[in-house]
Order: sequence, then C-alpha cells, then structure tokens
Amino acid sequence: MNALAGVIFHFIGGFASGSFYVPYKKVKDWSWEAMWILGGLFSWIIVPPLAAWITIPGFWKIIQNTDASTLGFTYLFGVLWGIGGLTYGLGVRFLGVSLGSSVMLGLSMVFGALTPAVYYFFNKVEGKHGIDYFFTDNAGICVLAGLLVCVLGVVLCGRAGMLKEKGMAHLSAEAKAGYNFATGILVAIISGILSACFNFGIEAGKPMADVANNVWKGANPNQGEFLYQNNVSYIIILWGGFTTNFIWCFFLLLKNKTITDYRKTSAPRLKNLLLCALAGTTWYLQFFFYGMGESRLGNGASSWILHMAFIILISNAWGIILKEWKGVGKTTYNTIIIGILTIILSICIVGFAKTLE
Repeated sequence: MNALAGVIFHFIGGFASGSFYVPYKKVKDWSWEAMWILGGLFSWIIVPPLAAWITIPGFWKIIQNTDASTLGFTYLFGVLWGIGGLTYGLGVRFLGVSLGSSVMLGLSMVFGALTPAVYYFFNKVEGKHGIDYFFTDNAGICVLAGLLVCVLGVVLCGRAGMLKEKGMAHLSAEAKAGYNFATGILVAIISGILSACFNFGIEAGKPMADVANNVWKGANPNQGEFLYQNNVSYIIILWGGFTTNFIWCFFLLLKNKTITDYRKTSAPRLKNLLLCALAGTTWYLQFFFYGMGESRLGNGASSWILHMAFIILISNAWGIILKEWKGVGKTTYNTIIIGILTIILSICIVGFAKTLE
C-alpha cells in the first residue's frame, strides 16, 4: 500500500511539474525574464514557507537549530539546481515543452538517481543504497532496468525532435515559434545535469527533515513516516534556487530594458500576474508531492526516477495537446508516441521494483 501511495504522490507531483509552464504560454506582452522571476517569487519565496507553516509547526525553529554546514550545503545545492531550473525555462522556450522536458529531465533522472548511490557506496550510511545495489539485489536490478527503459524513451523523444527540425519547412507557424534545436539542446544538457542537484539538496537537508519527522512521530505513534517532513528542507534549497534566478533575471531586465514590461498598458497586467502566480505555485507543488511520495518510497533512486519519468510523460502529453507536433510527418509523430509509451513502461517497471524489496 505504501508503494502504491508513493507512486500516486509522485504522479501528482510529476503532473504539477509537467504542467507548470502551460500558464506561462498564455502571458502576453511580457519578456521571458519578466514572467519567469515573477512566477519564481511564488515558487521559491512565497509558497514554500507557507506550505511549511501549514504542515510543520515550529518549522522555523528547526532551521534555526540546524548547524551551519547542513544549511550551507543545502543552500549550495539549491544554487546549482537554480541554474538548472533557469536553463530549464530557456530549454523549454527553444525546444518546446515535450522535447525540452524529455532531454533535460532524462539527464536529471540519470544523474540524480545514480550519483548519490556512488557516494553512498564509498561512504556507508544506514538505510542508503550504494551503486552495488543496482547489480546485486533483485529490486535494484529492476530499478536499473526501469531507468534504462526510461532513457530509451528519452532517446526516442529526442529522435522525434531531430526529425521535427528536419521537417521545419512544413510545420505550422504555431509549431515553429521559438524553436531552435542547436541552442536548445546545449541549454538542455546543462539544465539536465544541474537539475539533479535538487536531489542532492534533499540529501544534504535530511537532518532538518529528520527532526520534523521525529517530532511528528512522537506526537503520532505508529502512524508511519511524516508525509510533509521535507517541506522544511525545501525552504533552504529554494532560497538557493531563487538566488541564481533572481540575479540572472534582474540582469536581463536591465540589459534588455524589459523591467518596464510591468508598466505596459498593452499587457493584461492582472491576468499576467495571476498566470505567473499559478505557474509558480504549480511549480512548487511538484516538490510538495515529491516529499509525500518520498516519505512512502524513501529518498532513493526509485523515488527520483518515478518523479522524473512522470514529469517527462506529462510534459510530452502537454506537447501534443498544445499542438507542438502539429504538421509533422507520420514517422515523427509515431516516434514521439512510442517514446511516451516507453516511458510509461519504465514507470511500471520501477513501481514493480518496490514490491521486490
């Protein structure tokens, strides 16, 4: 039952992450940097402490009593993840929701799932799996198989993107808008690697989550693990993410003289604000539900793979709904569909692996 609940929570989180950029596409007459930083205020500054306040009584005292080293590393990984998140927005802009998300999150999935396992192989920690787990344990082998199948799905989605570029002359103006494969794929690689740092940030901030978990379990004996324990760690990780994004977006606002976008009379300012708030809040909800899924499955490779796979799945579904593949040839369209189905298969494999533990 815990495994099923964990998969469901990860699906909801993946749906939130795979859907967050959709409201941004409806923002009118604002530059990318103007809407991105405004949405980020909700994602990284406003919503996280509000969520912690609702779910973890005394969350601020936990932060105050945490040692500087833990806070520093958690924040540092947040800064690095912030670069990944920043370039994620650019990757989606150049490649579209489906292809951009597939490449970036696929790389993030691989690095986020395997790198901590390499660390724990050389630095043994109770309850954490080393890289040998994926080659010596039936559940671990199944998780690795699911990861490889998901990578295959990502490759197929990438193949569809290259086929799409070759047929650009035949695409509709709606499908062409903003598409730049060469620039987008470079940005996507950077984003995919650095986005994995969020998982490292969760690991670094685990002492804070453990305090929240132990306090809750003391007040609720025999109730299992605390669903919202990671909400306190998210505050520090997301401060790091905000730092990176604010510096870059503020630079662009000054460089491009787009800071005046907020005063444009041609822009539907209230509507744009609400859309950015919706996008930012939806972005945060992926972490909220990831924490719930992690509390049921553990913060291991399976949690990270499921989360990333669901985001890739939903992003590609939105890409089809938003007609990013409108006008492409039959081979291209079939390739993206097969890629999506392959990712769904990988989700089933990783979910099944939890039943073998």
